Amino acid sequence: MTPLVFIDGDQGTTGLQVQQWLHGRTDLRLLQLPPGHRKSAAHRVEALNDCDVALLCLPDDAAREAVALVRRPGVRVIDASSAHRTSPGWVYGLPELHAGQAARIASATRVSNPGYYPSGALALLRPLVDSGLLPADYPLAIHAVSGYSGRGRAGLDDHEGAGAARAVPLQIYGLGLHHKHVPEIQQHAGLAHAPVFVPAYGHYRQGIVLTIALHLRLLTAGVTAERLHAALQARYTAQACIEVQALAEDADAQRLDPRALNGTNRLRLAVFGNARTGQVLLTAVFDNLGKGAAGAAVQNLDLMLGLSAAAPLEPAAA
Repeated sequence: MTPLVFIDGDQGTTGLQVQQWLHGRTDLRLLQLPPGHRKSAAHRVEALNDCDVALLCLPDDAAREAVALVRRPGVRVIDASSAHRTSPGWVYGLPELHAGQAARIASATRVSNPGYYPSGALALLRPLVDSGLLPADYPLAIHAVSGYSGRGRAGLDDHEGAGAARAVPLQIYGLGLHHKHVPEIQQHAGLAHAPVFVPAYGHYRQGIVLTIALHLRLLTAGVTAERLHAALQARYTAQACIEVQALAEDADAQRLDPRALNGTNRLRLAVFGNARTGQVLLTAVFDNLGKGAAGAAVQNLDLMLGLSAAAPLEPAAA
């Protein structure tokens, strides 16, 4: 029988994007509540327990409540919130995290979608920690700028609503250094200490550029930009959704556009180095609503259902 999927929170930013990604699919069915039933607790509980997979596109507290409402053992859950990303019993939904992660997701009953910033940070850090090129206790600082859609409806209202002309072009936040993504990055990258994480929102709708600077003198002896690049390339050679850019001969001429992969489930990594100063810059570019949210959720959904589109690169045509 064709699997039945219920998107709880289908009118939010991520929920609407998931619907776009699933538009026209015939290998699954969407269970959708009529507008008059969306605020009905009884109808929502019924939908959560009638489906094969519940995909939660909700704020953290609401996601926890939704999980508690799932009582039928056969229902599998994908949570797109940050409520369960470090919780025991939940499989972390980044299929490329390591060699066995996609198989773990495929057999899981509870999957937590990764955060959009952590998706880029982990894609860069985990292979380097696993290979021993990056010490687990390295004093990391991660900088990232996302499009304003990363704030959800509040971001859309600020930048596309009546007061859009007064929108701030760049907002750096999380200055108390306890952003909710930090434990997620630390745990799943295998870091001994919490990294410094400096996030920001820019005056553009979607897309992320994330950077991590390294000093070669603090790494294992003999590590170079070339070796770091080779480790990333080796990890992702067979991964359809993650690409590693060739080492640049003229890095000063390069520019990173956070919007370059918008509308896709792709993530582009790059390594830039200065042999004279012994400095390296790791970079990731991807769509915060694609590989950072809806695209990743659909990728996990397909893995769990054993469907052929287990690595979607773009949403279905409308």
